Amino acid sequence: MSQTAEAGGGGRKATIKDVAKRAGVSPSAVTIAVHNKPGVSAGTKERILQAARELGWSPNQAAQSLSGRALHTVGLAIARPARMLGLEPFYMEFISGIESVLGQHSCSLLLRLVEPAEEIEVHREWWQGNRVNGSILVDLRVDDPRVPALSAIGLPAVVVGHPSLAGPFTSVWTDDAAATVEAVRYLAALGHRRIARVSGPEELGHSAIRTRAFSDTAQELGLSARTVVADFSADQGSRACRTLLLAAERPTAIVFDNDIMAVTALGVAAEFGLSVPHDLSLLAWDDSQLCQLTRPMLSAMRHDIFSFGADVTETLFDVMTHRKPTSHAAQIPSLVPRGSTAPPPRG
Repeated sequence: MSQTAEAGGGGRKATIKDVAKRAGVSPSAVTIAVHNKPGVSAGTKERILQAARELGWSPNQAAQSLSGRALHTVGLAIARPARMLGLEPFYMEFISGIESVLGQHSCSLLLRLVEPAEEIEVHREWWQGNRVNGSILVDLRVDDPRVPALSAIGLPAVVVGHPSLAGPFTSVWTDDAAATVEAVRYLAALGHRRIARVSGPEELGHSAIRTRAFSDTAQELGLSARTVVADFSADQGSRACRTLLLAAERPTAIVFDNDIMAVTALGVAAEFGLSVPHDLSLLAWDDSQLCQLTRPMLSAMRHDIFSFGADVTETLFDVMTHRKPTSHAAQIPSLVPRGSTAPPPRG
């Protein structure tokens, strides 16, 4: 399953010979022990398994079943509850884009929903056990511990996020700052002076980038601006929207970091007896089909997520095949005005 400094360093994976040498046995004895076959004593078996654990090695099960094909699987771990992922348009489109490229290369996607604390170990097991040829790293945090831990083991990976978050990894990102600036300037041009934003978790790198751009642009334009943190879910999106509408100086326009939270805000506005967009303007992010199924249809910052997923995956193949990949920005999300934004009410 692994590679360590003792196994050779420099990103080299440990081999069966390394395990045999450490345990003081032959490679064939290692094979017998790890496959739980008769032929070695219990003490020898335990010594072999201990050596394998120390070196982080396990049988290359993926390679045994792949008929010699070099590139076979790409890993993607997402720190989201299963129920929430099924409702999240971004990841459904993103994964579709990934699959469109993997199909061209006759490769598979290994997807795991994880807790943030376990993601490093998941990627480590995948890579060191040869279950994947590389991974896509998403939802990067500021000073993300995955970056030093996974680069140290030589994992081929592409970071979905700004280069400032990616460390030595190649990155592909959307210009969240430029898109946020456009959104704020659009609302200001409509005449809004009190605006707000419902963000995703503040520890996420792209949340921090958007928050900074939102605040800086509002200050530059002389607007009153506030950001409330949520977790991308409908429930917390609704709560954040209520918090904003209960404020003494409630905003006349709200920007949301995903479409689900923006959709739920329509219901919250109705609870308060507010009409969208005459009393309150709403602006979504990503522009999934959800935005066009509501009434009024939601204005949004459009992002071609399918193409983004495909771009990330093509870049990962460049990484895995040593074709000198370059970090690069994908297209900037563009404003699509619809029926949920209008000038603020007079008076």
